[in-house]
Amino acid sequence: MAKMKAAVFVEPGRIVLDEKPIPDVGPLDALVRVTTTTICGTDVHILKGEYPVARGLTVGHEPVGVIEKLGSAVRGYHEGQRVIAGAITPSGWSNACQCGYGSQDGAGVAHGWKPLGGWRFGNTIDGCQAEFVLVPDAMTNLAVVPEGLSDEQVLMCPDIMSTGFGGAENGGIRIGDTVAVFAQGPIGLCATAGAKLSGATTVIGVDRIAGRLEIARRMGADIVIDSSREDPVQEILRLTGGRGVDVAIEALGLQDTFEACLRVLRPGGTLSSLGVYSSDLKIPLGAFAAGLGDHKIITTLCPGGKERMRRLMAVIQAGRLDLGPMVTHRFKLDDIEQAYELFGHQRDGVLKVAITP
Repeated sequence: MAKMKAAVFVEPGRIVLDEKPIPDVGPLDALVRVTTTTICGTDVHILKGEYPVARGLTVGHEPVGVIEKLGSAVRGYHEGQRVIAGAITPSGWSNACQCGYGSQDGAGVAHGWKPLGGWRFGNTIDGCQAEFVLVPDAMTNLAVVPEGLSDEQVLMCPDIMSTGFGGAENGGIRIGDTVAVFAQGPIGLCATAGAKLSGATTVIGVDRIAGRLEIARRMGADIVIDSSREDPVQEILRLTGGRGVDVAIEALGLQDTFEACLRVLRPGGTLSSLGVYSSDLKIPLGAFAAGLGDHKIITTLCPGGKERMRRLMAVIQAGRLDLGPMVTHRFKLDDIEQAYELFGHQRDGVLKVAITP
């Protein structure tokens, strides 16, 4: 049986490069030869044991590649096409999908309301930090990469860009809005860009790392606040004349940033939460106006499916956004363990790493 290299979860604290069989292709599947992928913050949660997955699972959920083999029932594609697939790979037929929430595909009463049902790569099935990845429900999930776009130009579409934009979209940003984005990591930067493209006329980016604040300006932030130097809540309230912001986007997954988002909202404002939280959240009485402030709190798991991927790649192709500056480091798959060490410890100004088999 033919083998491939893959980054495999062994136990908390250990993701290693190993060999696994190249997957068999079912009727509705596609086997994709991975040409570029990356490491996500969620993968680091898996590495640390903060998010449980099965031992021996191939991790990773952001694939760019070439169709190697198609299932017998797949139509509309051909081998050799350059494609991406979203981190979320909905089936298209479940109740969640039919309600417009493909990211929750498979979640529901029968699963104890477990969320994340549509996130399968590197969660419930083998992911894409490997030489090959099997894409389920290929006709729902494969999106052809437009001519002229490089792997790195579309590398953020499967997850980071979709998530960040989703936070802006679900926040209901309108033309003329003031938006604050707390944390300018990869998802926060995409949320900043999404807020600007959605019509916000004042986008405030908050972080404590100067390099990230500089990139935030390039992604659309009109004002940046260094939270290591000043209290961002007080500064945002000063900048808005005490009014507060229309939408606050939380992109880190910490109690402090979640609470700060609440404290800067205007009455009737929306907190759009993108963070992956590792412990229980508390909602402070004052910041929540005792539940009487007409506030909205909404969460987002990145939308997936081929139409979502097409739309995101259209933004890149039209020149509306350049996410190239977010790729700060590059590794071969053979060096995946070193890549995790760098990314997991956030050394050397890393934002995103490109992994090439």
